[in-house]
Amino acid sequence: MRATTISLTLVGVLCGAAAQAHITLEQKEAPVGASYKAVFRVPHGCGTSPTVKIRVRIPDGVVGVKPMPKPGWQLDLVTGPYDKPYALFHGSVSEGVKEVSWSGGRLPDEHYDEFVLIGFIGDALPPGGTLYFPVVQECENGIHRWIELPQDGKPATDLKEPAPALKLLPKK
Repeated sequence: MRATTISLTLVGVLCGAAAQAHITLEQKEAPVGASYKAVFRVPHGCGTSPTVKIRVRIPDGVVGVKPMPKPGWQLDLVTGPYDKPYALFHGSVSEGVKEVSWSGGRLPDEHYDEFVLIGFIGDALPPGGTLYFPVVQECENGIHRWIELPQDGKPATDLKEPAPALKLLPKK
């Protein structure tokens, strides 16, 4: 009886973990007007298919983005104009990275990895607000679009493929 209880408990824990197996940010909060290191945690592939590409859209207000290269993966950037000029360290910037993708590698479903970039969170963003980093995860067979945003009072926990979220804290 005890072995059955332990087995059922383990199954429940594993199923609960699988339900929470989304691409998420390691640090889910950051102050406005500061640098931020975004670590995107990739806990699985598409079903049993390996991940071969991760594409991240940078939200408005995050500027000066620099991705971390990953051995065995190609790094591609899409750049463009910002919605307005931003003060950044020793000057002002009006354009920069809008999307980052890592491709060409192979992350098996049974492994875990992280994809990293740094950027600056503009000080005009409202503390208490939330930024969303939509991510598209492409696999050898299949795709996950972690792009859903909470709407109409529905919590992110109700979404099948929620975008990684960053809560904005007051400026330090």
